[in-house]
Amino acid sequence: MSQRQIIQVFEQYQKSRMQFVQTVADLAARPQNIEMLQNAGVMTLLRPLMLDGVPGIQQTAALALGRLADHSDSLAEAVVREDILPQLVLSLASQNRFYKKAAAFVLRAVAKHTPKLAQAVLACGGVDALVLCLEEFDPGVKEAAAWALNYIARHDAQLSQSVVDAGAVPLLVLCLLEPEMALKRIAASTLSDICKHSPELAQTVVDNGAIAHLAQMILSPDAKLKRQVFSALSQISKHSVSLAEMVIEAEVFPAAVACLKDPDEYVRKNVTTLMREVVKHTPELSQVIVNCGGMAAVIDFLGESSGNLRLPGIMMLGYVAAHSENLAMAVILSKGVPQLALCMSEEHEHHIKAAIAWSIGQIGHHSPEHAKAVATSNLLSKLLELYMEASSSEDLQAKSKKALKSILQKCTYLPGLEPLLYDVPSNILKHVVGQFSKVLPHDSKARRLFVTSGGLKKLQEIEAEPGSPLQDHINNINSCFPEEIVRYYSPGYSEVLLERLERYQPA
Repeated sequence: MSQRQIIQVFEQYQKSRMQFVQTVADLAARPQNIEMLQNAGVMTLLRPLMLDGVPGIQQTAALALGRLADHSDSLAEAVVREDILPQLVLSLASQNRFYKKAAAFVLRAVAKHTPKLAQAVLACGGVDALVLCLEEFDPGVKEAAAWALNYIARHDAQLSQSVVDAGAVPLLVLCLLEPEMALKRIAASTLSDICKHSPELAQTVVDNGAIAHLAQMILSPDAKLKRQVFSALSQISKHSVSLAEMVIEAEVFPAAVACLKDPDEYVRKNVTTLMREVVKHTPELSQVIVNCGGMAAVIDFLGESSGNLRLPGIMMLGYVAAHSENLAMAVILSKGVPQLALCMSEEHEHHIKAAIAWSIGQIGHHSPEHAKAVATSNLLSKLLELYMEASSSEDLQAKSKKALKSILQKCTYLPGLEPLLYDVPSNILKHVVGQFSKVLPHDSKARRLFVTSGGLKKLQEIEAEPGSPLQDHINNINSCFPEEIVRYYSPGYSEVLLERLERYQPA
């Protein structure tokens, strides 16, 4: 056999290996093929090809493995069981940039499913190897490594801390300065996922100068980058007053308010989330957002959006109003209450309705004036309806009841209260009647209206337990009217008159 023929055997073998990994990689890209590949024992066949002497075969084998692991946690577990991760991590240090990208993709695909799988990547030295890749010159390698670190960090505080301890944060902050947009996005996203778990992790990111770099990207033309930037700033702000103040000091506002007009709905949602996380801490921080036009812009945004996009804005109004009477009045004067009423009528999801009910309670519970603003928007009846609705979730019922009670205890606007005299459970009715008993003794006009509108007649029909607070309130109200008027409107009084008529003998 000639030398040429012998070489041909090896060339044929190499071609076959290449063809095999390429075909498997292509097949693995389609979900419908995954089960058949798994049943055919594809993992065991790919494992030796990860150590192949031909770089192209190694890379494609890694790509195929990544696609398989990406598909489900059971396949990712198979990658761990086959002991593929240690050799991947080992190769990350020595191979070319194409292989590094493919290897980082496999680590990301495994880590994304569960904290346990992310822990497996950490245990075999994967995090340290990925952090080294962040120092590479090639932006594609940095991006692939940042993706993998993102999927590890997002699971929990412990895994995030491991990413921080490996020295990832200063390198991720440097990635924000790179010209490649995709790298900036994933760096901002990873920093956001590190910050979300605890104040200490957020502080580490802040100590590495992240806020200033994130603030500079607020007016970037790239919507996906802005989404991640506002998400990261939100995750920093949410933990404490001092972190929120640092975001404010970076002059993120009022530039961020302008982004509420951004064409991208998720940019708008994340800006609103950032404002929510800032205002919830103190009245002073709320005032900063109100003063730069943030609240008025959020109220406009609620009118232009729907569903879960509205949720942070709805909650933001509640947080602002909760701090003080003046801030709650600012929400009212900015037409926040009619906007919340509109959201209430348009939304069907119970968790969104519950958030609206909570915010309405925060606005209306301060004073009679605040309560009147809620009552004139017909929201008291709506809260009652949600509380009594059998299909309402437990949380929605609880929040509606709490909001209703807290507003009723301040409400002296009787036309808003009167519809609540009808078909109301006694635990709510006592608050409604209690408010009438506070107002009617001092207001002759209101007493007259209470009679002509049928309120007094309805009051006499209420069956209260003797000695109960409800009965005391009814007695207080009745004592404001002449006895014969109260008798006239009492149930059965017409029968008494007819009886007297029958017994009456004219002279």
